[in-house]
Amino acid sequence: MGVTYVEIELVRGDDLALERSGYLNADQINRISVLALVDSGASMLTIPRLLSQKLQLAKLDEVEAELADGSVMRADVVGPLEVRFQNRKTVVNAVVVDADTDTLLGAIPMQGMDVVIDPKREQLVVNPDSPDTARMLLK
Repeated sequence: MGVTYVEIELVRGDDLALERSGYLNADQINRISVLALVDSGASMLTIPRLLSQKLQLAKLDEVEAELADGSVMRADVVGPLEVRFQNRKTVVNAVVVDADTDTLLGAIPMQGMDVVIDPKREQLVVNPDSPDTARMLLK
């Protein structure tokens, strides 16, 4: 399988809550579109520290994260973040890495949005077997 990148939008979850409560206007919500590496071998969304700072995400926890090379590092967990792709969205926390690396879209946010990797086209697609997709096709 090749390498798959996808454009996703990351939205600061706390800002969405403040907007719903009337404390922020829609144009004040911290959000950013990024090109993310789709990595079904990763569990969580992983973002570089600079992106976490731009979105002003709160540190929620600290975890030991295993890297692709098998090494283990301590990493901050920040959030909440709403991840948006096409007509899908889910709320997740993200692991922060200090290196200037790609954003990784892991299995948990992909499952939350009910999206799958199409290996032939090397694309992320909305699950064609999803009940939501079937309803959209019937309209």
